[in-house]
Amino acid sequence: MVSPPPAGWLRAALRPSSPQGPAPLGLLGLLWLLALALALIGLNNLPLRDWDEGIVARVALETSLAPWHQKWLPTYWGVPYLNKPPGLHLLIAACLGLWRWCTGASAASLPPELVLRLVPAFLSTLVVPLVGLIQWRLRPGDRLSTLASAAIALTLLPLARHGRLVMLDGAQLSAMALLWWGLLQLPSAGERGAVRWGAVVGLAGSALLLLKAPLALPLLAGSLLIRWLDRDLSPRRGLVVLMAIAVGLLPGLVWHGAHLLARGDAAWQMWTSQGFRRVVQGIEGHGGSPLEPVLEILEGGWPWLPLWPLGLAMAWRQRGQRWARWCLGLTLLTAALVLPLRTQLPWYSLLLWPPFALLCGPALAWLVRRPAGSIPPAGWWLRRLPWLWLALGAVLLLASAGLLLHPALRGLAPCALLLGTGLAAGGRLLVHPDRRLRLGGLIVQIGGLWLALAWLMAGPWWLWELNESWATPGLGALVQGHAIEGPVYILQEAERPSLSWYAGLPVRSLESADQAPVEGGGSWLLLSRQQAPGQADHCRPLERSAEWNLYRCGEESLSRRSSSPPAVPG
Repeated sequence: MVSPPPAGWLRAALRPSSPQGPAPLGLLGLLWLLALALALIGLNNLPLRDWDEGIVARVALETSLAPWHQKWLPTYWGVPYLNKPPGLHLLIAACLGLWRWCTGASAASLPPELVLRLVPAFLSTLVVPLVGLIQWRLRPGDRLSTLASAAIALTLLPLARHGRLVMLDGAQLSAMALLWWGLLQLPSAGERGAVRWGAVVGLAGSALLLLKAPLALPLLAGSLLIRWLDRDLSPRRGLVVLMAIAVGLLPGLVWHGAHLLARGDAAWQMWTSQGFRRVVQGIEGHGGSPLEPVLEILEGGWPWLPLWPLGLAMAWRQRGQRWARWCLGLTLLTAALVLPLRTQLPWYSLLLWPPFALLCGPALAWLVRRPAGSIPPAGWWLRRLPWLWLALGAVLLLASAGLLLHPALRGLAPCALLLGTGLAAGGRLLVHPDRRLRLGGLIVQIGGLWLALAWLMAGPWWLWELNESWATPGLGALVQGHAIEGPVYILQEAERPSLSWYAGLPVRSLESADQAPVEGGGSWLLLSRQQAPGQADHCRPLERSAEWNLYRCGEESLSRRSSSPPAVPG
């Protein structure tokens, strides 16, 4: 028989406290430490991913090597970088400088992936306790809903996976959650507290302006509208709050103003082609429809996905209450920012996960407490939901045995075993009449999910996009082994920013080049062995690897090749 958790934890979690009582900071801190451990496991075991990781890493490296007075104007291979503001790049650059100081590495040394991913991974974990703190402000005294929401955010695969990458999206989620938490802190604040928390909201807005500028203003405006619907701030207090927010926004606004003065009209590209243009058309071949973020939710929300419609129904029934109004409002706000985009990428849907956790938390807490006389919408289905988790766990346990028979997937068998055990054992305990054992079942289920995610992150499986193309570190080392003076091109392959990163110089696709190279001293060409030998005419082979040849080609041969259709492999 499974023994119940410690009695003190049970009493604290199962019995709501006074609305004026303290938040369960100790348990939220424990969940944050688990999120931090999950973010740091295996950060160095896979190369950088295209496109964003290769680009962000290079911009951060150049920022770390730039003079102090130029660090605020990012560059990419020496050219002004106009895609995103440098908020995260500056922090990664500081980490790179500390790494060089601690290790004595030269400026030409490429830092390991762990150093590059450390800052974004750390920042992304802050969303876990912040979701819990937001839920505490929405449902004061409800410890179990607070902890359940944070635990759901901890065990969502999309949040755990994308937050580890050298990308801006994990840090963006934490800044967004900080903005919401600051707005929710305002009601209990006095005049001085209104200034303090208004400044926190403004600084969170500045962080968004320095991460993804086009998102910051509509997100702040929509959040302020939801806060205004609470109707608990006097006009004078509201004016004080707005002034404090404006002061907090100054760092972000000052940088964009200085960027505009330094780079002129080109600075608007950060707002137009890289921002609002994504609403009306697909960028770089990444089209899409509102169905794609919905599919991301349906794929990545397990095992908590069945709680989502139930949480929505609970919030709609109680829409007059503050927590329901905020959960529904935040869901609509993030959906309005994501669904209309004509450019759709999988990580755009990350904005939808914090409201998802806030909606599912109270439903999961009710499943454990089941207070008498309080039956939520579809209560019959909610009470039987643990049986679905138990069945899903049993299927995963059987699948773990099947994975052992497949050599390529054998390493995932322990992951399926841990996940199946957590779902099966937790689901079984969650239908027990004893509330203490139901709480124990929730702990077992969350523990199984966390262990399964930890196993996934420790291996080579968590970044499965790398399997969609060939690996770039070895080819980059092949290029780095030669003192190359001219431009480098890769034939009949798409451009790979991660290849440029590992090669230490820009490697362009010859077919996508605007014009043939004109620099003196000849050019260089990477050629796959699977391609026709005639494509290397007039080129001198320098080195061969298992799959690639490195040729030095004259400008005349490259010009002729770039102006004629590429040969079809035989």
